[in-house]
Parts: sequence; C-alpha cells; structure tokens
Amino acid sequence: MTVHHLPATAQTVHWGFFDPRQSPAITVESGDLVAIETLTHHAGDAPDLLMDERISQVFAEVDDRGPGPHILTGPIAVAGARPGDVLQVDILEATPRLPYGSNLAGHWGYLYDEIPVERVTVYELDVDALLGRALFGYDWTATPLANEPGTIVTPDPASREPALPGVVVPLRPHFGTMGVAPATPERVSSVPPGDHGGNVDNWRIGAGGRMYYPVQVPGALLSIGDPHVSQGDGEVSGTALESSLNGLLRLTIRRDLPFTVPVLETSTELLVHGFGESLDAAMKCATLRTLQLLERHFGLSRADAYSFMSVAVDFTVTQVVDQRQGVHGRIDKRCFPHWQNPAL
Repeated sequence: MTVHHLPATAQTVHWGFFDPRQSPAITVESGDLVAIETLTHHAGDAPDLLMDERISQVFAEVDDRGPGPHILTGPIAVAGARPGDVLQVDILEATPRLPYGSNLAGHWGYLYDEIPVERVTVYELDVDALLGRALFGYDWTATPLANEPGTIVTPDPASREPALPGVVVPLRPHFGTMGVAPATPERVSSVPPGDHGGNVDNWRIGAGGRMYYPVQVPGALLSIGDPHVSQGDGEVSGTALESSLNGLLRLTIRRDLPFTVPVLETSTELLVHGFGESLDAAMKCATLRTLQLLERHFGLSRADAYSFMSVAVDFTVTQVVDQRQGVHGRIDKRCFPHWQNPAL
C-alpha cells in the first residue's frame, strides 16, 4: 500500500469550482492512502489566528477564484476509475491544522431576514478535549464577505467583542465539500451539492466515515475542501465552524455497488443524500433515492421498502444554505443483520 502526500499549495488547489477538464494534482492506485491538506476559505476572517505562512501564500498566489468560495485540494485521479464505478473514500483521520476556527452568519443565512447582519465569531479549539470556545465576535459591514472569496479582514482589536461566554461547542471535524468531477465539461460552482457530491455539508463526513461517489469521468478526479471542525444539521447561519484540516484518506474503486448518488456509511448507519431547490424537493429526492437503495442494495420490494422507510428511516435536514437544499435518509444497519460490507 502506498501513502501519497498532497499538500495544499498554489499548484495543488483550485478555488471555487469542480471541472472535469482539470489535470490531476496526483494519480493514485485503488487502495492507496492520501495524506491531504485542506484549507478553509475563511482563514481571512482572523488572519492573525487562522493563517500560517503557507496558507497566506495560497491566498496571495491563487487569483483564479470562483464562481464558488471554497478552496479545494486536488483533483486526485484514481487509475482505472471509469464512469459507472463507485469511488469509496474512507476517512481515516481529520485533524485541525491550527487551533482556531471561524463561523460567519452571512447574508445567505437562513434567518438573515430576521437577523440582517453579517457576524463573524472566532473560536479557539481544544483539540485534545474536542471542544471549542468562542474568543470573540465582530460585525462585518463592508462588501458582503462571500462576494469576494478569500477576503482578508485586517485585525481590529477594538471591534472584537466577547461572544458566547461560558459556552462550549463539541468538535466533530469533517469535510464540508468533497466530490468527484461532474460529467459536464465546464467549470461547475463548488456551492450547490449534486450527484457528484461536492458541498454536501453533512457533519458525519469525518474520521470513521466512508463516502461512496458515483464516478462521472475517467479517473474520478476527487477534490476535497471546505474543512469544518463542527456543524449542526441545517448549517442555518450559512457556514459551519470553519477551520483548516489535515486528513488521511483511502481511495478504492468499487464495481460491486449499485450506488448512483452520494451515500455515506458510518459504523452504524447508511445515509442517502437528496437535494432540491426547496426542502420539499430535497425531501422528495431523498425519499425516492432511499427507496431505490433499499430495492437495489437490500433486495426489498417497492412496497416493503416504502413501509420500512416510514417505521425505521430518519429523514433529516442536512443544510438549507447551499443554493440546493439537502435532506438525508438515515438507515440503521442493525435492521439488516445478514447484510455484509467490508468493515469500516
């Protein structure tokens, strides 16, 4: 087994898009490990805390940005991967690069009509205890931060106010945006999630999780970014607790799985993702995809799968702020004691 190292540099990241025409940053074999660096595009919210020299260098040197805001490392080509395959991504490690993170309540947040202010809250991370505590918050009143990907805010101690006194936030590091290149031969924004994966924003896509992506183009061309150290289902303010992460991934080509949409496996559950322009549309998408998985993967009849979903599957809002809203269906693997899949 080979371990590849993929640092985040101006030559190995792309800012705000997926594009199947990109040349791979590296090429690996099925089953190989990749030690990868991922950078938060929110590092400029508090550059004195969230940036080190190499992060500053990426911000300074990468000027091809957009249409999305996310810094993605890759793409990673997997030799032999072809459309119709499934790329299995085992997340073995996800650890903070720096002991700080940022949350932005943006103008695209779910409650911006009720709370019409852009508010940045910066947290200090206790990585050993897996807890975060707010250091300060400040209001941003210039051009909306999301309109200028990679904005660097000059630190102003006078504007930094106490925030969330006495409150701690459990950390659950994960990758908000991870996916293969879509089949469309053009630059696709990193913001809306889709069948290629992308900005799914499910906080369970962290260490111990396994993602399955339907391969869209030869080589798969996997890209990873938008690292988070915590997020609630919904991501209602518009962002999570954003912080750069180092990860260790195993990439495997699967040709024995019928998955045609992004699926997450944890030690206890399978989670099927659906997306739509509204929550109703996302819910309909998630239920139909879960129905299909139960039929194809577990061999249930359509009627049995429909009954099972109503009594045993939890449908939960993934996020409501990424242009296409997300809902995931959670299937408890204990319901299928005779089903086998390689252990996580």
